[in-house]
Amino acid sequence: MKGKIADGEARDRLIVWIRRRMEEFGITPEALAESLQHDKDHPPLYRDARGNEWNGLGDVPAWLRAAQNVGVNPAFFRIETRAHEPALVESSTVSEQIGDQRQLDLFA
Repeated sequence: MKGKIADGEARDRLIVWIRRRMEEFGITPEALAESLQHDKDHPPLYRDARGNEWNGLGDVPAWLRAAQNVGVNPAFFRIETRAHEPALVESSTVSEQIGDQRQLDLFA
């Protein structure tokens, strides 16, 4: 087992590292809890192949704007529809949203 860290030890080291980073950046446990709650209350609506996400709040992120600029319909990245919020684009069939099938590997 030389050179490897036991699971319990790795966990403990990770906790120490996280606590130090929180202290370094002035993050309180309360602020962390609020941030986690905000993420639960506002789940992502759009996700690309690289894992970039956007919950529809604030400015459109650069990755989604770049996709729009090359002609990819933002609905292609839609992962959830919430009934009480309007979609970023009008709904249409999946084939209309995707358009040219060659666009599928633009963001892979």
